[in-house]
Amino acid sequence: YKIKALHAAGVKIYLHCFCLERNQVSNELKAITEKVFLYPKNRNPLFLFSPIPMSVISRFDKKLIENITKIDAPILVEGLQSSMIINRFDLKKHKVILRLHNIESNFYAGMSKNETSFLKKTLYRIEANKYKNYQEKINQFQHVFGLSHYECEFLATQTKNWSYLPVFHGNEINNQLSEFGDFALYHGDLRLADNKKAAAFCISLFKKINHFKLIIASSNGKEFIENLIGESSNIEFVELENHDHLESLLNKAHLNILLSFQKSGTKLKIINALHRSRFCLINENMVDDERILKLCEVATTEEEFIDAINRLKSKPYLDNEIRKNTLKEVYNDAENATKITKVIWDS
Repeated sequence: YKIKALHAAGVKIYLHCFCLERNQVSNELKAITEKVFLYPKNRNPLFLFSPIPMSVISRFDKKLIENITKIDAPILVEGLQSSMIINRFDLKKHKVILRLHNIESNFYAGMSKNETSFLKKTLYRIEANKYKNYQEKINQFQHVFGLSHYECEFLATQTKNWSYLPVFHGNEINNQLSEFGDFALYHGDLRLADNKKAAAFCISLFKKINHFKLIIASSNGKEFIENLIGESSNIEFVELENHDHLESLLNKAHLNILLSFQKSGTKLKIINALHRSRFCLINENMVDDERILKLCEVATTEEEFIDAINRLKSKPYLDNEIRKNTLKEVYNDAENATKITKVIWDS
């Protein structure tokens, strides 16, 4: 959606992507870029002994340097994990901007904390420790965009050249929502330990709530969720087929339950739910923008979540206009694309 918004603003984009299995570029992506370059990730186990984080060093290819140097253009690096190029090439002739996606040392520490596999827990902890040192490279970029206020507080300690730039999402507010939906919804990638923990928490809630259905939606994790559901008749796992399937579930949901056990700014899934669905019940780790927090119901303890669910399940949703105005002000893709172009070409 960032590429789409920049393309609409008249920017010509050469996109460089590191992939594990992909070797095709969609027609939709071709239509909004000048060219897309695909490179394989290098998962050499010897990289574990490098001081550079595995997620960074695995995203490098000599052809990347060749392709970038052929084009006289500024470079927008998406996340520190994509920044290996600054270690291998003199980019003084280029303006290089970083979009920080996470405070990676905190992100991987949280992954380690929530992981149940001892091996993964150890690998995530090693990655977190490597990022603590690697994050010092942030001040090598001419400018850094922070994804959330949480990240921006950190950026202020690393560089003077930073600004806030929230997520790009591609949504428009759904004006056709009726006052009541059909169920509560939790959705997320269940390969991630934090999401598995959140889904398990939701299931434990609805085992104590009568006459209200919970759907857990994901493209993976079916066996894990169905084992937790057991004999509970008001909880169901739905395997997501595609984006349209998720959008349909959001449109039909009366209540979205979204929580995280690690703090990392504002999550994209809450922005999607606010545009496409009705009530959003969250914990404070989901959002760090006070304007967005006011659009949600907030709970912390299990008791608070249960009380809120029982109250909201029979309450009509009437907040579309208030939500529409706030979201248009904060998460406007076109205006946020303009912020990028001004930093790159006007400063």
